[in-house]
Amino acid sequence: MYTGHHARLRPLQPAFIMAATGEAVTYRELEARSNRLAHLFRKRGLRRLDHYSIFMENNSRYLEACGAGERSGLYYTCINSFLTPGELAYLLVNSQSKILITSVAKLDIAREAIHACPEIKLCIVADGPGESERIVGLADVTADMPTTPIADEWLGTAMLYSSGTTGRPKGILRPLPEEPPKHNLPLFDFLTKLWHYREGMVYLSPAPLYHSAPQAAVNLTIRMGGTVIIMESFDPERYLELIQRWGITHTQLVPTMFSRMLKLPEEVRKRYDLSSLEIAIHAAAPCPALVKDDMIKWWGPIIHEYYGATEGLGFTACNSEEWLSHRGTVGKVLLGDLHILDENMRECPTGTPGQVWFKTASPFEYFNDPEKTKEARSADGSMSTVGDVGYVDKDRFLYLTDRATFMIISGGVNIYPQECENLLITHPKVADAAVFGVPNADLGEEVKAVVQPMPGVVPGEALAEELIAFCAKSLSRQKVPRSVDFDKELPRLPTGKLYKRLLRDRYWGNKASRIV
Repeated sequence: MYTGHHARLRPLQPAFIMAATGEAVTYRELEARSNRLAHLFRKRGLRRLDHYSIFMENNSRYLEACGAGERSGLYYTCINSFLTPGELAYLLVNSQSKILITSVAKLDIAREAIHACPEIKLCIVADGPGESERIVGLADVTADMPTTPIADEWLGTAMLYSSGTTGRPKGILRPLPEEPPKHNLPLFDFLTKLWHYREGMVYLSPAPLYHSAPQAAVNLTIRMGGTVIIMESFDPERYLELIQRWGITHTQLVPTMFSRMLKLPEEVRKRYDLSSLEIAIHAAAPCPALVKDDMIKWWGPIIHEYYGATEGLGFTACNSEEWLSHRGTVGKVLLGDLHILDENMRECPTGTPGQVWFKTASPFEYFNDPEKTKEARSADGSMSTVGDVGYVDKDRFLYLTDRATFMIISGGVNIYPQECENLLITHPKVADAAVFGVPNADLGEEVKAVVQPMPGVVPGEALAEELIAFCAKSLSRQKVPRSVDFDKELPRLPTGKLYKRLLRDRYWGNKASRIV
């Protein structure tokens, strides 16, 4: 989020606007704020390649908290704002952060967490006053800092963490070249061209800023001199209204957002002018084919999809036309060298699912965790994986079927629950769905569905039977849930990823093994 060039070229243009309040921060102001904070970092002893963390909801101080690190040669970790004090403390310690930036809304959690984090010398409250020498207000502590750049500017970047849906989150460390902050990492240059970012673009950001995809998209928009509209939280009709109000040209979503918009009444969906949209990107979670079909029919062939783990192992992408001719794909490889391998590390035939491996497109390691880094790599160290399962077709388009950790083995049959989840979410009475294996003494595992009903829909045995019958029309017998339970709300992260482990653990209890 380097603003130096644009602060001179377009000082009074809004760099970003907060959707709910309309608060606008110009490039000149964002440059001044970022410089003040960078000076504070140096004053408090942070030098190139040191670490700090950000723990906040989407707010008007978030981008300067990132931008100051990008011009100071620092690694900054944007932390999921929904974590508990214990989870936050783990990440602060693991990342070796020296400073934490938080907000008034998250201060109680931050205050409790830093009790267990002696290396956190300073906790900065971005939007409020301080209360001690250790917990200080951003405005007060930077008031006397210069608004000009620090003398020793270096390119910094985010050190993000994996979502942690299959265990403890892991920090993903990328090498930082000794370059000035006006330069960009090669991956970002690639994404700028792929996503058609340009001067004058207006980007709508509906997702939490702590996640890797919004981080990249907002960063690139600022570097291109565009304007970002930041939603504090996602609301489907409000999102459509913002497209019309601000003439949005670019945006990025997750599939659950598509589903929620498609379930708006038709008169609401037709109420807003969406003609300014040039490109809408989606990723982060598998998108049911029927949902994507309906979105392309509604918005036209402007929807682009990509697949790439935070680790940056490889990257696939497809536009609407490619997806329509290869329905269900997540695209062709654009970065990295893709291999689909079986459990013996042999290449799977075309159309046969196996674990997705890449000869790494960009180098990474899990921060302070050589064992996890080793686990993610092949024996010879040449390839890496995050455990996804998929296959390629004859045209080398990639299709994902599931995460290896959630594969169900029932009576010796491998079942990938994503197919059933994608089907259930299309039912008009279903708001969200999770499918996973639960213990079965005879089969080892059986297929279980947990469903979040639409508002006003009464859960119960009748609805369960209706959904099982609905699945049986489209799926083979082994893939159909044997039972359906109901939850008011599934534990889905704001990034769109389903925290399936929390649901599955209810049924497995404290068993050390997931094999009956």
